[in-house]
Amino acid sequence: MTKPEVLRRIAEVGLVPVVRAQSADEAMRAVDAIREGGVSILEITMTVPGAIGVMEAVAGRHGSDAVLGAGTVLDAETARACILAGAQFVVSPSLDLGTIALCRRYGIAVIPGALTPTEVVTAWSAGADVVKVFPCGALGGASYIKALKAPLPQVELIPTGGVSLETAADFIRAGSLALGVGADLVDLAALREGNAKQVTERAREFVRIVREARAA
Repeated sequence: MTKPEVLRRIAEVGLVPVVRAQSADEAMRAVDAIREGGVSILEITMTVPGAIGVMEAVAGRHGSDAVLGAGTVLDAETARACILAGAQFVVSPSLDLGTIALCRRYGIAVIPGALTPTEVVTAWSAGADVVKVFPCGALGGASYIKALKAPLPQVELIPTGGVSLETAADFIRAGSLALGVGADLVDLAALREGNAKQVTERAREFVRIVREARAA
């Protein structure tokens, strides 16, 4: 899948589930539940034990049916390892210019983290395909995205932090390309209790909210 295709899929789905888990098995169960809910975008964070192996497993199991991303990538060396494991996009919580440069070199979509307008513009100027606004909830949530988009309409933004079923529509209406969703979707307690269906149902609900907010 080419970089433009990856970015188009992310934009179409409008949701980037952030999979954090305490074990590789738990992460795979989260992935299966999210996929069952109709979401093909999957971000496996480097905080998951054996994250590289999880990415390889997801790539092997789902192939082109899923768009696999690596999250919490802090440096270019880690980004390269993730790409070799099958990651098709790379997400960082902060701005690392070396990571952006490496992803551009290999034609991989890169979504660095930024918070202030200066950081957002720096990331965009360095070649970011999309900018992850994190932690967005700490600076006003959807109203902050709207404030950033006013002077920077050309910069595609994915808010992460503060995104929930209650706030998702507001973030979309504020101009977000897609939404980064962590614990409000990937409920580890539910998975541990054998209730993967709850994660699946939340995935479907997020998809519905994004679709309806865009239509409105």
